[in-house]
This record gives sequence, C-alpha cells and structure tokens, in this order.
Amino acid sequence: MLDNVFIYQDNSVNNALQQVAANSDFCIEVMETDKDHVHLLVSAPPKMSPLQIVRKLKQETTYRIWKEKESVLRRIYWRERTFWTDGYFVSTIGNVSQ
Repeated sequence: MLDNVFIYQDNSVNNALQQVAANSDFCIEVMETDKDHVHLLVSAPPKMSPLQIVRKLKQETTYRIWKEKESVLRRIYWRERTFWTDGYFVSTIGNVSQ
C-alpha cells in the first residue's frame, strides 16, 4: 500500500484530474486528496450529468496515471489496469439568489 501513498503524495492524481478537467466542459474548483480518496468541488454546465463527469474523470485519470506510473501500479494491480473503485458519492449544489 505504500506505493499507492507515493502516487498521491507526488501529485500524480491531482495533476491527472486537473489535466482532464482542463480538456473538458467542467472545472475543478476545489480538490482535496488523501491517501485513499479524493474530494472534488466541480463546476459544470447543466447539460453534463454528475455520472458523465465522474466517468470521464475516472477513465481518463486511470489511463494517465497508468501511463506515468506503470512500474509501481503493476505490482499492486497485476491482473487489470484499474485505479479507482467502482463506487462514488455525488451531491449537487446550485446558485442561490437573494
């Protein structure tokens, strides 16, 4: 598990998430990472569902992180190229007018 901690500590996850957002229709406003999870506050147009955003972030960051850290990840996930778990939690917020 120390290898996973290394990946989070060297900003690979943060950088990959920011790169995906920079090439997408949404923006990561706030990001907090821990050794085994990530919290994001994302700003997106109403046409994008939370599922679309999560799917894009998970798929593209998995590809990017594996490309950058394959030697480390192969020792942890030797059967398949995975990085994230299947689950996620989403809560939406909106603008409040006075």
